[in-house]
Amino acid sequence: MTDQKPLSPSEAHGLRYAQELEGHLGWLDSFTSAALAVLAVASGIYTYLGVSSLLDDSGALSFFAAMSYSVAVSVGIFVFWSYMMRLLPAVRTAAARTGLFVSMGLGCCAIVAMSSWLNAAALAGAAAVEQHLANTVQQYQTSLERAHSVAVSAQGLERDVARVRQSFQDLSEQEASGQLSGLAGRGAVFRVLRQKSEELAALEQQIQAQAPLVEQAFAEGNAILSRMRALTVEPGPVEQRSVSFSEEAVRLAGVITTLRQLSVAPLVVRSADDLAASVVLPEVEEIRDEQSTTIASVLNVLSQRAETLKMAAEAVLAMPAPADITYTPVSTADAVILYAGNFVPSWAGAISIDLLPAVLVFILMVTQAAIRQGRGRAGVEDTLTLAEFRAALGAVREVELALDRTNRAESAAPAAAVARAEAPRPDAPLPEPSAPDAAPDPKVQRFKAAGDE
Repeated sequence: MTDQKPLSPSEAHGLRYAQELEGHLGWLDSFTSAALAVLAVASGIYTYLGVSSLLDDSGALSFFAAMSYSVAVSVGIFVFWSYMMRLLPAVRTAAARTGLFVSMGLGCCAIVAMSSWLNAAALAGAAAVEQHLANTVQQYQTSLERAHSVAVSAQGLERDVARVRQSFQDLSEQEASGQLSGLAGRGAVFRVLRQKSEELAALEQQIQAQAPLVEQAFAEGNAILSRMRALTVEPGPVEQRSVSFSEEAVRLAGVITTLRQLSVAPLVVRSADDLAASVVLPEVEEIRDEQSTTIASVLNVLSQRAETLKMAAEAVLAMPAPADITYTPVSTADAVILYAGNFVPSWAGAISIDLLPAVLVFILMVTQAAIRQGRGRAGVEDTLTLAEFRAALGAVREVELALDRTNRAESAAPAAAVARAEAPRPDAPLPEPSAPDAAPDPKVQRFKAAGDE
């Protein structure tokens, strides 16, 4: 086995840099789990508020349902990001990182789907519903103004009708004085002109009668719109205000329908068609030769004036009709999704509270890569601190002492076995006394001599 080459100065510097980063990670890791748990619990609370807004029932079962869902979301977020923070910075191969990145992307999508939109509903749900009410008011106002504009334009046909009526009336007076056909009196031409003048006068009166109704309906619609605008901004639960808003919306829809029916443009079109078609002529024998040509001219004038009046009425009918608006109540969650563009900060906060740990995962990845680069080819013995070295020496001493005790126990075991084997048994006979000619023990002789003295 060859000896490892000593570290170069740059490698030693990188090793110290890696050890410094490891120290920082150790300190940060002491509270990272607690911070992640706080984020998960906060997301669960807002998820609970969002789920509660979707449930119609407010009983115990709905409470436990919303609570269990929010707890499941909190646990899922905590476990998912714990896995990512531990595993993704630790892997080194491109295939493993790619797989974990895909898993993290799928997990982020799942978190947004199950939690973030409910968090946004809790953060901006009431404001989103108010936005829906305000947009509905704007739509109703546009429809009301359009219906009123069409009705007022139809009322403007009164001037056209009055102009045609006045022209027929003037022609009848000219015929009565003999300036039209050359024969003074109230003959056939006079009666035709007077007939059409009276028809147009009746139509003019009917149009005039519609004007107060149009203004009354428009004023009523504006009053309803004022109450609807007040409901969008007044304090109180938005659900209760939505109920009152729905009632006002139904009334306003009825007013808009009334305004559409008050338009006299269809009536003017029909009257213009009848103006030239329904002409009551006197008996042929009563018509003088001098008046025949005049009656033909009058009928031609009737056709022209009727066509002009019809074109004016059709121009009113061609105006864009008011849109049919129907108010549809929405929940806070649906309103947040429907008006997501108006609540970008709320959506950003709702998503950030769930996906903020992804930033920590990337930070750990960069730091772990820097640590691995700083370590280079340094072995374990190069990374030992003084405290770790002392602990290693203590462990070595303990191992040596344990081995020494074991060796002593193993060496003492055979001697003890021999001693037990040589010891006399209790039932064994006593040894016979020594022979007389045996040499006495010097220690015994000295002991006896001392006793004699």
